[in-house]
Amino acid sequence: MTELSAFHDVRFPVAVSFGATGGPERRNEIVALTSGREKRNARFAQSRHHYDAGTGVRSLADLYDIVAFFEARRGSLHGFRFRDPFDMKSCRADQAPSDADQVLGTGDGGRARFALVKRYGDGAGSYVRPIRKPVVETLRVAVAGSPPAAPGDYGFDEATGDIVFAPAAVPGAGEVVTAGYEFDVPVRFDTDRLEVGISAFKAGRIPSIPLVEVQL
Repeated sequence: MTELSAFHDVRFPVAVSFGATGGPERRNEIVALTSGREKRNARFAQSRHHYDAGTGVRSLADLYDIVAFFEARRGSLHGFRFRDPFDMKSCRADQAPSDADQVLGTGDGGRARFALVKRYGDGAGSYVRPIRKPVVETLRVAVAGSPPAAPGDYGFDEATGDIVFAPAAVPGAGEVVTAGYEFDVPVRFDTDRLEVGISAFKAGRIPSIPLVEVQL
């Protein structure tokens, strides 16, 4: 038996992912009381994303790429990066990320780590989503509204999902840390079998390629 010991830090073919369907899933329990009121309970603290990339396969080249990618991941055994066509930036998908997009926290003069997150909604009722797979080359960080003086003033810790500041660049007390970035979703194949076909027009066809988000 092979143990899932590593996440494969490779991206699912982008040309196919941009034709995918899917989105977030929530699990809520709703019980109707005799009074007519409802009792509601959230079973998931974090949403879990599901996708079907079969709708993105449009050519034989796409088909060949997916089969090779599926085999390299051993089916559902290993996770990988997926570019969500609907939610892939710290801002809206049709905008350019800015280093002021997301508030990561407030410095105290000693805190060097700030978890990378994306907020949905405003105020106390907002949902805070951990971001574990940013596109590091797009990552922009600001402290008190200004970028750090030198590129080496901060880095990203893949193991924890944190922005880590160098000792000389630790945010001072009361300084707000913000960030902007593009990101991928960590997923795996939600099947161990692909149904592959070729149409009369020599176009690739895979009716369904189910993917499900994994927690890292």
